[in-house]
Amino acid sequence: MAAKHDLTLRMIPFLDRHLVFPLLDFLELKEVYASGDLVQAKYDLFKNSNMVDFIAELYKKLEKTDEVPKEFTEKREKVLSQMEELRTKAQRVMDVLEKPEVIAALRQDKAQNLEYLKENYQFTEESINILYEFGQYQYSCGHYGEAADYLYHYRVLATDVERSLAATWGKMAAEILTGNWDAALEEMQKLREAIDQKSFTSPLQQLQQRTWLLHWSLFVFFNHPKGRDGIVDMFLTPQYINTIQTSCPWILRYLTTAVVTNKRRKHQLKELVKIIEQETYEYKDPVTEFVEALFVNFDFEGAQKKLKECESVLSHDFFLAASHEDFLESARQFISETYCRIHQKIDIKEMSQRLNLSQEEGEKWIVNLIRDTRVDAKIDFEENTVIMNTPVTSIYQQVIERTKGLSFRSQVLATTIKRREAVAQNTSNEIAA
Repeated sequence: MAAKHDLTLRMIPFLDRHLVFPLLDFLELKEVYASGDLVQAKYDLFKNSNMVDFIAELYKKLEKTDEVPKEFTEKREKVLSQMEELRTKAQRVMDVLEKPEVIAALRQDKAQNLEYLKENYQFTEESINILYEFGQYQYSCGHYGEAADYLYHYRVLATDVERSLAATWGKMAAEILTGNWDAALEEMQKLREAIDQKSFTSPLQQLQQRTWLLHWSLFVFFNHPKGRDGIVDMFLTPQYINTIQTSCPWILRYLTTAVVTNKRRKHQLKELVKIIEQETYEYKDPVTEFVEALFVNFDFEGAQKKLKECESVLSHDFFLAASHEDFLESARQFISETYCRIHQKIDIKEMSQRLNLSQEEGEKWIVNLIRDTRVDAKIDFEENTVIMNTPVTSIYQQVIERTKGLSFRSQVLATTIKRREAVAQNTSNEIAA
């Protein structure tokens, strides 16, 4: 079950190799695949990077040896030499930028700043680019904190739009890997604005950038305290829904979990259900099928079966493991509310089964639900049932409500007719003139 619904292979093409590593580590921890296969995957992922010591450790695990080939030692020396060379160049630039008089002189205008640095400190474009190169090199060696600092300083001075965008991607990845979620969220918002405002040579490029951002943003949204609001706000915008439907429908699992677990976003469930219905031929998993069974087909047995499957799927998903309990709790509440809405008398034993709870747990859960949601219902402990008190609106009240609605529509219609008459009159006057 866990391997069948694992999305890691689908996501890898849209993630940086350093962001893939936590996913592989999680799969190894959860024993979703054979440990040897995952160690091999990590080795293949990083063998061309500059993380020489880490690659050497993976090699020892794979080959079951304490010795590593000579090429590892040679590569390590080369990496350290290159690191020292770049550090020396970058430090010269930073020494200038950290001077109080330079800090005071720098302005919002990047071109003006570059001119000032050229005139007073003999800076060139290469002097600025060295910050980018060193930040990138630090990142490739796994020094994410330093990488984020140098990429930040580069972006403050850089006039190259493409490289600045690349630096923002790099800084976001570095902040994610250091667990600095506020800074990662800030970088993600900058990327979103840049992608929306930038003129791409083709719509396909913009689609690709948005697809990458959707995947990278999952790290932020499922770790940041305000993430569950943010993911719904971003993913349900027309351009990102279009991206999900066009190139990565599996992202619906994460959007669905965010909506189901966020009580403040219940009103957006209807919109989500429509999207899941549209995409069911393209992508489905127990999480989306649960929503479809409950809100489209009103199939309570089907929803109960899918909820059991959701438990395994969520607990083996890197991004959703922490939301696993919240999802089950919210899902049970949705089942109860929907079931209560269409039944007047409910058997507690049967309801407990539908919620995948024992009878005792089910009784407690239903009592808490009635108390917390203030549902108009009472429990008959003799018959072990819940009786729903459905309020009946009197015929007079119905007539009053419909009359109010008719009156409002009449006003809107009258206003529209007057507006059109005024436009027509103005047009005829202009023609006459």
